[in-house]
Amino acid sequence: MTSSLRALSRSLAFCVVLSGLSLAQSISPAEGIPVTDPLIVAKCGSCHIRDERGNMERISWARTTPEAWQDTLKRMILGYGVSVAPAEARSMIKYLSTNHGLAPEEAKTVLYDAERRVREEPNLPSGGLGNICTRCHSFARALSWRRSAEDWKQFAESHAARYQIPSEATTTFLAKAAPLHTPEWDAWAARKSTLNLAGRWLATASIPGHGKFYGEMQVGPVGDNEFNTRVTLTSVQDGSALVRTGRGAVFGGYAWRGRSKGGGTSSSDAPDDLGSEAREVLWIAPDQATAEGRWFWGQYQEFGFDVKLQRPSSNPTLIAIDKTSLRADSQANRVRMIGYNFPSEVAPAELNFGAGLITRRIVFHSPSELIAEVDVAADASPGRRDVVFQGSTMPGALAVYDRIDYVKVTPESALATYGDATHSRGYQQFEAIGYQRGPDGKLRTADDVELGPVDATWSLEVFYASQGSSTDFVGKVSPAGLLTPASPSPGNNFDVWVVATAKSENGQNGKPLVGKCYLVVTIPAYTFNGRRYVRDLNKWVDDGPVSRTQ
Repeated sequence: MTSSLRALSRSLAFCVVLSGLSLAQSISPAEGIPVTDPLIVAKCGSCHIRDERGNMERISWARTTPEAWQDTLKRMILGYGVSVAPAEARSMIKYLSTNHGLAPEEAKTVLYDAERRVREEPNLPSGGLGNICTRCHSFARALSWRRSAEDWKQFAESHAARYQIPSEATTTFLAKAAPLHTPEWDAWAARKSTLNLAGRWLATASIPGHGKFYGEMQVGPVGDNEFNTRVTLTSVQDGSALVRTGRGAVFGGYAWRGRSKGGGTSSSDAPDDLGSEAREVLWIAPDQATAEGRWFWGQYQEFGFDVKLQRPSSNPTLIAIDKTSLRADSQANRVRMIGYNFPSEVAPAELNFGAGLITRRIVFHSPSELIAEVDVAADASPGRRDVVFQGSTMPGALAVYDRIDYVKVTPESALATYGDATHSRGYQQFEAIGYQRGPDGKLRTADDVELGPVDATWSLEVFYASQGSSTDFVGKVSPAGLLTPASPSPGNNFDVWVVATAKSENGQNGKPLVGKCYLVVTIPAYTFNGRRYVRDLNKWVDDGPVSRTQ
């Protein structure tokens, strides 16, 4: 940097500080959250001074997720020489996540960040602030913190000095959107209850490219809010079984962080092997009766289970259905439902699929399975229907449609990466999903009805390549929609269409329905949508944090 540029940079930084002074004068100091943990006082007190009320600088005016407290602690270890043993690190993160964390309602809105989901963030703040933040990370990363106005001001000024972002606008927005004190936090801090997760949970999982699964999860306590797990899952489609064992810890009374893997030695080297070791992120409802989240793995966390858990009941309970949609004016559709505590006698009238759908007869039933023949009237209205049996409901589990109007490839845009000597390839799983046009009669609008996966053939079209030329230098898509980049890397980027052609569904023109995804296949990505995290929070349960030299 030249001397003139350095001078300009100092001048800009000074202007930023001056602009913040007027703002600081209007900020009323918020009541801090006292720090009572002796270990944090001992480890952090030399830099973060503690006042007579027990408030520690910065720490008492911030709340955030376990991942963010982990990153903060590691930054102190690596950047400031703080010495922390593994057991001490676990204790500190647990304390901070409980006493300086988020309320469950606050955490749920940004859960996708911890779950490593690539997700559109359409409601970014106006004025370009959201676009500035998302150059480096998801906007959920910022909203994962709650700070006092004064602390947001300090945060914004430090970012302004380093990244030339508008500090006053940043402070104004974040102080309003993510204040230190909220009704949700105050209510949660007052009602925290003893954690009681041990025992049996009913489990359902959806895995892109593999379909739906159901089963049980056994949870056993092994320490202070730490647990061993054993999960048995069965495929709804083909009946194949999967067993996973793992260990997890709960932070703040609701934030499950763990890891698990398939039992025994995996028989497959496939990147999407369902026995792969996975990170686990679950949000436990405040009443501890349900939980939901994602178990993920891969170089870029591209593979994963979407998981839902619920406590078993003595009443009949529906948890899964093998069909996602039924066509209007169709008869004797066999619909299989999975659940628990089904009675020994079941009458067709006890199954309700909504208006225009009639249960003709019960073909089979057992304590955990029902198979019914269902007729759909010609005038049945298209849309999603609840499935109800003796008080147990699966909301929106079944869709009715007159025709499939188009096919959408999900995700609609994606990134895959070649590998190198130190980085595995970044894969991408695609699905072809059928849609009905919805009540407004227009395609690709908000009221369109999702009908579920469509059987399709897969192909690639490379931009600017001659039609019909080989695409093997980019990669291949399996019959199940898994994109595997070529190896070795050609050292270049390629823009690609991933094309799904429906095998048995035609459009109004009589031709097969086709969907496309825009894909970039590139060199190994060291930062992707802000996902340059240290991903070892779950390992702290067993191994402790990285050392300063790692």
